[in-house]
Amino acid sequence: MSFKDDFEDLETAEDFLTFLGVPYERRVVDVNRLHILQRFHDYLAADTGLESLTDDADLAARHRAHLERAYQDFVASTGIAEKTFKVHQQQAERMSDRFVSLESLVR
Repeated sequence: MSFKDDFEDLETAEDFLTFLGVPYERRVVDVNRLHILQRFHDYLAADTGLESLTDDADLAARHRAHLERAYQDFVASTGIAEKTFKVHQQQAERMSDRFVSLESLVR
């Protein structure tokens, strides 16, 4: 089987991390599994050079780098702080609309 075939069979965050050889702490994954997978997906989607790779070893290395980066994003942060999902981005936008500057109060 090829890398792509094996990769398509993966389902859980732990499956991806184990398959790609990314060491992880269970507590980080338990709290952030969907955030990690979404960020991983975002990194893969943004990688314009990924489509041109044909060698399984190169594909695996590139996927591993993106997954490791996605995992590390949540080692010291949270999904809300990272604004992983659209709902978090929208919440941040609503909160910024509520900002009242000191200058506007003085006028």
